[in-house]
Amino acid sequence: MDEFSSQLSSSYTNLVDKLTDWLNAIILQLPNLAIAVVVGLIAYFSSKYIKRIAVTATSKFTKNKTVLNLVSNLASVFFVIAVLFIILSIFNLGGTINKILATAGVIGLAVGLALQDPMTNLFSGVFMSVKSLYSIGDLVETNGYFGTITAIDLRTTKLRIPSGQDVIIPNKDVLQNPMTNYTSSGERRVEISCGVSYGDDLNKVENVVMETLKNLDTLKSNKPVEIFFNEYGDSSINFKARFWIGFAAQKDFLREQSKAIKAIKTAFDKADIMIPYPIRTVDFGIRGGVPLNDMLLKQK
Repeated sequence: MDEFSSQLSSSYTNLVDKLTDWLNAIILQLPNLAIAVVVGLIAYFSSKYIKRIAVTATSKFTKNKTVLNLVSNLASVFFVIAVLFIILSIFNLGGTINKILATAGVIGLAVGLALQDPMTNLFSGVFMSVKSLYSIGDLVETNGYFGTITAIDLRTTKLRIPSGQDVIIPNKDVLQNPMTNYTSSGERRVEISCGVSYGDDLNKVENVVMETLKNLDTLKSNKPVEIFFNEYGDSSINFKARFWIGFAAQKDFLREQSKAIKAIKTAFDKADIMIPYPIRTVDFGIRGGVPLNDMLLKQK
């Protein structure tokens, strides 16, 4: 019984000593606690200004609301982390900070590897938004697809192709592969291929085509109308005619191309210029050059 009482007394003494140590530690940390509370309050009221400063600085490069919201949230997160480290430093918890940083590094590496593609798409979207490489409504060709951009977010770009379907392309693929933007220059060249018979006067053909295309109402006056004869075909001498129009939708581009083809055909009919059918010569001689009548007489 005496031994049990002695152990109980010893345990009680240790407990009192431990509580006393804790109380002393708390009392010694009261100034640090007060400073930490002040820092926390200052950080709380300053956080909205930090967001505002980050958004204001970013808005000089892009007006994309999604990017601005992302920057605002990232600024808030980094600010909170910095304040947390300051508070831990106030309590002399340097070892804890090192452990947190080490753990955060390992977790960050694991998360980065797991979310490699989504993060790549995210940063690609931010880069493209800041650089304004293209915008909604542009007619583009990229990654084997041709269509009009209907939506852009931080992960994907959506195209509406001429047949009516929507194609969603990851931003990293758009950024890493060539893109043709038919809208950005504000103009587009129309090319028409045609052929005339060998018996027609090529100078006359050139003049008729030039005058016909110059009378198109959508022609850009500051751009040249060109015609180039480029091939001796099987049945015709072929040429390409080129002219420029102000950019319009793909449907309008095709309509102007169609109008030019019909205008050239009408002008050729009036000027008695022939667009020949394919011609095939049937030769009845082994060596060639033997007419059908001669071959029949020889057989008789």
